Amino acid sequence: VQLAESGGGLVQTGDSLRLSCVVSGRASSNYVGAWFRQAPGKEREFVAAISWKGSRSNYADSVAGRFTISRDNTKNIVYLQMSSLKPEDTGIYYCALNGRLYGDDLVRPVDFPSWGQGTQVTVSS
Repeated sequence: VQLAESGGGLVQTGDSLRLSCVVSGRASSNYVGAWFRQAPGKEREFVAAISWKGSRSNYADSVAGRFTISRDNTKNIVYLQMSSLKPEDTGIYYCALNGRLYGDDLVRPVDFPSWGQGTQVTVSS
């Protein structure tokens, strides 16, 4: 399976961005999709996750109400719509995939065996 992120860039505080993650090499859409991020000098942290039907999702407290995760299983794409961006949202954003059943406890990087290369998001103040 391969994951390819896109949509990152340099924006100002308060702006919006939409990240996309194209999943290829997997026969079915029965997977949990997630986004993580990593700021310079910090550990990779959970941002959001979505069940394979899109009916359940989970967000980190720091992004709840500002970010929305969604997916299009016909295209095998997982999205992250980011609004009201803040400088502390700056980092490399990674898409991740887990073939297990969805659970709100799937928030650790080790829970996700498949990863993309990441896309840089920089929010200037």
